[in-house]
Amino acid sequence: MSQPLDRDGIARRVAADIPQGAFVNLGIGMPTTVAGYLEPDRGVTLHTENGMLGMGREASGDEIDLDLINAGKIPVTELPGAAYFHHADSFAMMRGGHLDLCVLGAFQVSASGDLANWHTGKPDAIPAVGGAMDLAIGAKQTFVMMELRSRDGTPKLVQRCSYPLTGVGCVSRVYTDVAVFDLADGTVAVTETFGPATVDSLRELTGLDLLDRTAAH
Repeated sequence: MSQPLDRDGIARRVAADIPQGAFVNLGIGMPTTVAGYLEPDRGVTLHTENGMLGMGREASGDEIDLDLINAGKIPVTELPGAAYFHHADSFAMMRGGHLDLCVLGAFQVSASGDLANWHTGKPDAIPAVGGAMDLAIGAKQTFVMMELRSRDGTPKLVQRCSYPLTGVGCVSRVYTDVAVFDLADGTVAVTETFGPATVDSLRELTGLDLLDRTAAH
């Protein structure tokens, strides 16, 4: 029996679905790890909201230049032809619909594709929306990668978000440690499962009327 995916496994799975030649933004946190699994011959151009186009994978060792970082302040490499620009220009790219895809983390995603990823609503939580609102609405497509359960065991894929929303109806696909879900027209379909997860067990966990499209994968 296969095992649920770890965080690197989720990143690898997301990377496999990014279209060749796409312009992509990887959100802060788990999504940044996707950069390490994109093959150079795919022609994917990574954008980071602090003002870089042509970002490479995370830097290590002698590659580290503390002036060359992504939006999460992680040192990164640059690809040939990389460009740098003002923060305002970067947001203009995001808001102007120039990105094919963004990959974001989430606290919750609803069955209708609503995204909540900037605040849990707890009094002691620090709100951190950053550019997530601009990305979720401005990119042509929004993928979410997350573990399906929160720390208290409750599902993050829900009928309706209880946390403050980042964007409405913007998420088209969710990648988790136990399954991949496609969201469209108010329906949620399971297209792939990992480890012991089954469509029935996912229905029980989430309480959602999930469609089973695993055979078509």
